[in-house]
Amino acid sequence: MTVPLPTATTRWRCALCGNLTRFDVTRSSKVVEYVHLDLAGEPTVEEREVVSETIESVRCRWCNAVDQVELVDRPGAGS
Repeated sequence: MTVPLPTATTRWRCALCGNLTRFDVTRSSKVVEYVHLDLAGEPTVEEREVVSETIESVRCRWCNAVDQVELVDRPGAGS
């Protein structure tokens, strides 16, 4: 089950314990990176473009609940 990302007007909240601030997020990303190697062979990522990203699960750090995270309105989002 994928979890929707928070928006400018919503945020995550654990439905079990009420946590609003601490979550472990497991995500899959497909990215294109421009990697520059110096003469010693040390890589540096100079550009990164996220082609696609899916959040697979969000686990509450307070109560360890998985699949209990919901989207709620941010305070003041309606004004």
